[in-house]
Amino acid sequence: MDLQKKTNRYNRIYLQIEELLKKSHDDLAHMATINAVLYHKMDYFFWCGFYRLVEGTLIVGPYQGPVACQILEKNKGVCWSSINQQKTIIVPDVHLFPGHIACDSRSQSEIVIPYFDKNGKIKGVLDIDSKEKNSFDEIDAAYLEKIISLI
Repeated sequence: MDLQKKTNRYNRIYLQIEELLKKSHDDLAHMATINAVLYHKMDYFFWCGFYRLVEGTLIVGPYQGPVACQILEKNKGVCWSSINQQKTIIVPDVHLFPGHIACDSRSQSEIVIPYFDKNGKIKGVLDIDSKEKNSFDEIDAAYLEKIISLI
């Protein structure tokens, strides 16, 4: 997708999600809504979901796509790297990422964005996979960070 088209699409998606989330104050409802919109509006998103940090364990939350890993092994893979570094991680080729957790072998690239509560405490991550290598870039990172800040 060309960069201008991607930017325009994300702008529309952000406004749509922002409006939808006004209908509830529930975090799980917000996560489910964000996943549904992103998964159905971004054609290169193969899997889109949240992993919640619960008592030191990353547990799958609302998601769209194939069946997910229920619990991610501690300090292994892209999601834990994002948690530990408290930053967005873009992986152009998951097969080259040390310790990658392959919940679905069709996944080729990934972006993981941490989300925080209102006090700045990390709560989990938004994890998105693509069937194609090099699917994610800084535009995805910037808009997805902005979108999950709505939770």
